[in-house]
Amino acid sequence: MTGTVDIGDGRILVPDNEWDRVHGPSRCPVVSVIIPYYDQPSQLSLVLAALAEQTYPADRLEVVVADDGSSQPPPIDRWCARLDIVTIRQEDKGFRAAAARNLGVSASRGSILCFLDADTVPTPDYIRAATRLPSLLPDALVVGRRKHSSAAVTEPAWLVDAYERTGDLLHPGWDAYKYMISAVMTCGRSLFDAIGGFDESFVQYGGEDWEFANRAFMAGAVFAYERTALAWHDGPDWAERSVSARTDSKNAEALKLAPLITDPAARRSGLRYRVPDCVVIVASDSHSAASLSVTIATSVGAAADCGVWIVGANAANLYHELGLDDSRVHLDEPDDWIRARCRFVVEVSGRVVFGEDSLQRLCAEVGPGAAGGVKVDFAGDSSSSESCDAALTVWTSRALHRSRRWVAESGRSESELMNALFGVRRASAATVGVQVARSEPWLSW
Repeated sequence: MTGTVDIGDGRILVPDNEWDRVHGPSRCPVVSVIIPYYDQPSQLSLVLAALAEQTYPADRLEVVVADDGSSQPPPIDRWCARLDIVTIRQEDKGFRAAAARNLGVSASRGSILCFLDADTVPTPDYIRAATRLPSLLPDALVVGRRKHSSAAVTEPAWLVDAYERTGDLLHPGWDAYKYMISAVMTCGRSLFDAIGGFDESFVQYGGEDWEFANRAFMAGAVFAYERTALAWHDGPDWAERSVSARTDSKNAEALKLAPLITDPAARRSGLRYRVPDCVVIVASDSHSAASLSVTIATSVGAAADCGVWIVGANAANLYHELGLDDSRVHLDEPDDWIRARCRFVVEVSGRVVFGEDSLQRLCAEVGPGAAGGVKVDFAGDSSSSESCDAALTVWTSRALHRSRRWVAESGRSESELMNALFGVRRASAATVGVQVARSEPWLSW
């Protein structure tokens, strides 16, 4: 049964994305406000003036201005008496907001990281509201409310609709990364480090916050929209701006994101990328080359966006015996870069034969609002699969990552955390169309 897990120091872990289980005021940890900046002196002054008027304790707040190579240093001198403020600079090599944010984090000391853009002015309670959840729930990734001060429409309808539809992201689905805006984003340092920071390969406007948020969700982040954390942006939303070559700009963003985000909406072209949506890890121990070929072939045929990794003592010999030239099939374990971005991890042992939509059915059993894993019962609904010579489990990567991350601090095993935070279902082999081959397959024609 799922439930909260106390990890001490007043902090807890919650099941799935259930941030509404967190109660009480902020623990008031040291907060680092990270501001990427490029030649915006007047706008930055408004942001710093607002930070100097925050209701959050001033002695628990620091500001790091991360200068992306401006022609003149950021004007911070007049604020040094009222704010704990520093600047750090990187060379001007074009638009590098992602790298600037990472640079700012590297120069900060707070356990909570509050990202604000240099043209986004927080209201007096912004820091207190934005940091409450991360101070109590270390998996929280909070997006604040951004209004636009010089636009006919102060809040983009697409964001308003999304937050209402998801209950302020309490029920995020797989695509809520699209509603996490880095201009008003807050998280704990431990989560930021576990995610690996922003992807510095983003060197154009847009996309880096979607990629970061998606990777955070795969790492087990709990998404939350904090509508009382309000900030005002100096200008309209991008969708309402007069942008030249708008189609070219959005296409460039989409092409950059497609290899990194496995959401089917990002991959409608049917093209294949290094990171598949579904990572299948096949243990080769009980296989011949012939039986392995069947397990591999049926697994990649059972999911639209799938990759297979063959592991085990005899994996290399069997792989070479197969003579494959298939970019979807690999030797050894998938690397951390892939594990950080895929949605599903499938573990297979034994001579499993998948039906044409088996993985699709199994993946539908897990995910946000569902379980973290599903185990296939080959022996029948009343028996355990351990009595059979095959095993098949489908996990969400976010459930695996979060469960593993808190083993040491919680004092619980990975299995205990998986059950407490996500739950594990069982499904009969017949229901999902999976079989175990009891004899050697006949491949001849």
